[in-house]
Amino acid sequence: MTRYHPVLVALHWLIALLVLMALVAGGAVLEHMPNSDPEKVAALGPHMVIGIAILALMLVRLAVRLLTQTPLPADAGHPLLTQAGHWAHWALYALVLAMALSGVALSVQAGLPGIVFGGEGTLPESFDVYSARAVHGAVASLLMLLVAAHVAAALYHQFLRRDGLFRRMWFGARG
Repeated sequence: MTRYHPVLVALHWLIALLVLMALVAGGAVLEHMPNSDPEKVAALGPHMVIGIAILALMLVRLAVRLLTQTPLPADAGHPLLTQAGHWAHWALYALVLAMALSGVALSVQAGLPGIVFGGEGTLPESFDVYSARAVHGAVASLLMLLVAAHVAAALYHQFLRRDGLFRRMWFGARG
């Protein structure tokens, strides 16, 4: 078998897009917007919805990944790199899940569902008083680093090793 299950392929690209959107919204928009800005409530809504979608899709992806046959591990040209690639993929799963779960925890701690979706009350002065905020921020930084490494590794395989690795995570006959 040379390709991942088509459901895994679709979930990979959909989740990648949603994670990118959530990281940009969180880091470039929400982080720099004071909680006193009335626009922040409106900006939090889509961020929270995307986070919940990521969580749900990741749980489906994990189930499909565990229940379907996958290609053999990719050869990175050195046993240590090959093993690192294997663990990096599982770390991506863990960090995306940790990001979504810490977001849910922060949301609950700060009472955001009622504020953002129910119009009940106002945002706290700062989210920094909530323990989940520190976790959410730290995981975001780790996730961005690991995503960058993942993209760099994919480009390494595609353009330097020229081993066709990209086809594994694209649509087509599973052969």
